[in-house]
Amino acid sequence: MFTGIIESVGSIASMQARGSDMRVAISTGKLDMSDVQLGDSIATNGVCLTVVEFSSGHYVADVSMETIKRTGFANYSQGMAVNLEKALMATSRLGGHIVSGHVDGVGEIASIENAGQTWEIWLKAPDNLAKYIAEKGSITVDGVSLTVNDVDGAKFKLTLVPHTLQETIIQHYQAGTKVNLEVDVIARYLERLMLGDKAAQSQSGDINLAFLAENGYLR
Repeated sequence: MFTGIIESVGSIASMQARGSDMRVAISTGKLDMSDVQLGDSIATNGVCLTVVEFSSGHYVADVSMETIKRTGFANYSQGMAVNLEKALMATSRLGGHIVSGHVDGVGEIASIENAGQTWEIWLKAPDNLAKYIAEKGSITVDGVSLTVNDVDGAKFKLTLVPHTLQETIIQHYQAGTKVNLEVDVIARYLERLMLGDKAAQSQSGDINLAFLAENGYLR
């Protein structure tokens, strides 16, 4: 588990295809690697990766075909900057929100506007994720825990303060940039919970108005 508070901006040192999978080496920048062990998890642009090799300034991880399909790794290249966060410890402050490191989909930056020292960014989420995004709710963008300040269909607005811009790769965003999105884990579990006993049946799992009416949530 992670908090969405970025500890370092690193970069992709190498990417090596292994059949349909990939092995990546990440240069870790200022990330403290002194307590990292083999098998530890490090969120890389919000993607939970398992450390299989490491030194004081880098780590190596394997990226499965499933992860490549569901995240921005399909379009990453050597030298690209990435947000890094080590896994949450029981004694850590939960400064952001509970982040699993399991990316739900890839969104796109729609527009960026300077508002004094802050940035206001509108993003377009995949349509199937729109139902999980709520005004003043939490969302993870490339591993960064952020608050949704407005929602318009599948689009949502973020307000970024200077510190966040300085300490993450968000400062490099522009219209059209693809980003990893992870919705609030509570929203995902709530949807499944609302299915009740029907969760055991083979189905898409989507909750629609007909389902809500049938089960007494709408009158």
